Amino acid sequence: MNSGYRTFMHKSVLQKEVIEYLSPKSNENFIDATLGLAGHTKLILEKIKPKGKILGIETDNKLYKELLGLNIDRLILVNDSFVNLKKIVEESEFRPISGILFDLGLSSWHLEKSKKGFSFLRNEPLDMRYNTDFTELTAEEILNQWPEKEIEKVLKEYGEERFARKIAREIIKNRKQNPIKTTFHLIEIIKKSVPVWYQHKKIHFATRTFQALRITVNDELGSLERVLPQSLEVLEKGGRIVVISFHSLEDRIVKNYFREQKKKGCLEVLTKKPIGPKREEIALNPRSRSSKLRAAVKI
Repeated sequence: MNSGYRTFMHKSVLQKEVIEYLSPKSNENFIDATLGLAGHTKLILEKIKPKGKILGIETDNKLYKELLGLNIDRLILVNDSFVNLKKIVEESEFRPISGILFDLGLSSWHLEKSKKGFSFLRNEPLDMRYNTDFTELTAEEILNQWPEKEIEKVLKEYGEERFARKIAREIIKNRKQNPIKTTFHLIEIIKKSVPVWYQHKKIHFATRTFQALRITVNDELGSLERVLPQSLEVLEKGGRIVVISFHSLEDRIVKNYFREQKKKGCLEVLTKKPIGPKREEIALNPRSRSSKLRAAVKI
């Protein structure tokens, strides 16, 4: 697993690499399907001056409202999930499209401002939904209502957590006494479940559990599988798809999809192996170390 909870990632990762592989030219149009704090978008807008536009999709309704205040020229904002990409493109009448970017990382805004329990550094309600209008399931519901085996499976599969069984057992034991409602309560439970040496590793001992819950709540892997074929459909010939993932399961989905489409003669893969951050970037932004970029062009 390319681990890591993306704590306080103020700077968009792999900026040079995104520009290199998207290869934006003057007056072309692009989609930033995971707008976040618009770090990559601002760079692309510079390259596609004077008339090129970006369709920016942001699923989180609170972050979307903050983005409206930025009032960035030539950026068309949409508050929706990228899983509805084709519909968004049709409704926005946004064509032709020369490239689509997916940065699957969690933005610093979610950790610092959302108050939805994404960060284990703050005591917040265990919500973890990007958009409360689209998603009913919360982390709190999983922790307090799901059977032990299901919780263990989620932690093992999506968090690759080696102590998944012990953590799941401790969750069941604790919720019988008091419902698990806050991040700090959950951290105490995880702490009781793992050895002392595990609590002093570089990566915080709660990282994998939080990651697994967030992926499950937002159906992140299912959404990625559904959006990739839509990307290929809406792109112009010669258009590019660039995906930055932070988790081995995400990366595998992208790798396999690109490989299948290459066999069919629909895509040319531009990255034989995933592109990671250079040493300098990791030094400036340690959380970028788990990022992997894959790119392909539509034939």
